[in-house]
Amino acid sequence: MAEFVVDAIGEGWYHVSDGARRWRVAVAGSPDATWVFVEGQVAQLDAAAKGRLRPRGRSEAGVMSPMPATVVAVMAEAGQAVAQGETLIVLEAMKMELPIKAPRDGVVKAVHCAKGDLVQPGVNLLELAE
Repeated sequence: MAEFVVDAIGEGWYHVSDGARRWRVAVAGSPDATWVFVEGQVAQLDAAAKGRLRPRGRSEAGVMSPMPATVVAVMAEAGQAVAQGETLIVLEAMKMELPIKAPRDGVVKAVHCAKGDLVQPGVNLLELAE
C-alpha cells in the first residue's frame, strides 16, 4: 500500500502526495458530515464505514458542491454536450477557486445555479442526461 504525505497549506486545504503524484485537496465539514474535494470530485466521509469514502459529488444525474461556496462562473448550459472531466462550474470557497467537472460524458439537462449564488453541499447544481 502506498504511503501518503499530507501537508496543510491553508484553512481546509492540503497537499497530498504518494511520492509520484501530488493533489490539492479541500476538506470541510460539520459534526454530521465531512466533505473531501479533489480533482473536481467530491466525497463524503462516512463515519460508519470507518474512514472509507463514498462518492457524493454527484447524484445519479447531478453535480453538487463539495462545500459552502459562491458560484463564480457557469460554463455549461442546458442542451450542451459535455465530456468527462470538462469544467462545468467554478466555485469559490475560502478564497480559492474550485472547478466542478463533469463526472461523465453527457448532455446538460438543467442548470440550477447562476453566477453569484451561494450554494451548499448536497444541493444539485447541474443535471446531466446520458
